[in-house]
Amino acid sequence: MTSRPTALPRSFYARGALEVAPELLNKVLVAPDGRAGRIVEVEAYRGTDDPGSHSFRGMTRRNATMFGPPGRLYVYFTYGMHWCANVVAEPDGVAAAVLLRALTPLDGLDAMHAARGPAARRDRDLCSGPAKLTQALGIDGALDGANLVTADRGVTIVDDGRPPPPAPAVTTRIGLTSGADLPWRLHVPDVPDVSRR
Repeated sequence: MTSRPTALPRSFYARGALEVAPELLNKVLVAPDGRAGRIVEVEAYRGTDDPGSHSFRGMTRRNATMFGPPGRLYVYFTYGMHWCANVVAEPDGVAAAVLLRALTPLDGLDAMHAARGPAARRDRDLCSGPAKLTQALGIDGALDGANLVTADRGVTIVDDGRPPPPAPAVTTRIGLTSGADLPWRLHVPDVPDVSRR
């Protein structure tokens, strides 16, 4: 890391998901046991005006964390086998989140390899997708709703001084049947750790 890391303040998250998403790039996600990775790929999801969002049809028990307050971790189970982690954005009561799609591993690589098993032969295979990164960092449903600002459950996102890329790569979102045409997937250009389609 390039300087003394500091947790992102609540005000960072209390903005639109489309504002938060590009500024999350190059921040560092830190798991409760110290495993950490640099955020290199994200996808933005908005509320009831976004057909690709979990909150499109309103609040449920599953998506309640998405409705705020901002700066929480929204973790959900998908396809009956994978966890995905999102950062809650927008003011309290407005549903929006940014999916963490890929990380560049920084700390705790031995533990990440142990968690990912033989599927991750190379370091670049550890966190190159939303389900891979949660497995690598040990993030599951127990961390849904965790406060990233205060690190109340040991998970946080910090700024270590590396700025977001001045011109992130922008594409449409991946794996959706509705809202897939929106160009709300962003990643750091020319890094090997981004997810594959």
